[in-house]
Amino acid sequence: MAAAAHRADRRLLTALRHRGEDRRVAGVVRVLGLTGEHAAVWIAAGAAGALGDPQRRTQWLRATALVAGAHAVSIGAKRAVRRPRPRIAGAAPLVRTASAHSFPSSHAASATAAAVAFGALLPGTATVPALAAAISASRLVAGVHYPSDVLCGALLGAAAARLGRAWALGGGRHG
Repeated sequence: MAAAAHRADRRLLTALRHRGEDRRVAGVVRVLGLTGEHAAVWIAAGAAGALGDPQRRTQWLRATALVAGAHAVSIGAKRAVRRPRPRIAGAAPLVRTASAHSFPSSHAASATAAAVAFGALLPGTATVPALAAAISASRLVAGVHYPSDVLCGALLGAAAARLGRAWALGGGRHG
């Protein structure tokens, strides 16, 4: 069963990585990779929310802490699991990575945590979930994560944000 899952993981990764052969797609993937690196876009978004929404500043800061926490947990898991990044014959990765380990995807963990945590503060907005999905998918097209890395990173991020959601929304005045 595990061997079949790994083969399916690899086939899907290879098919998606080849989408990056288009220079325009590769350019977008590189920008998304940089944007999601070390949860930078999410921390900046949380800071902007805290500055722009003083009545809910505490909630924004706590939501941002959840995102940073999910990112930190994913880094710890990555160091513990130590799954090597994929190698695809004839298709070099489109981006550089901070480590040689791929499981789980820290980009997907922080992006999904942001979609859940910030989504509670921005109901009805599709921008955060759309950007989170694009950043997560870009890791596959970049050829630096298996689909299972991205899925598990997203599950980790969602769980972290859901577990801390009541704490994040409990501070300050609700607006």
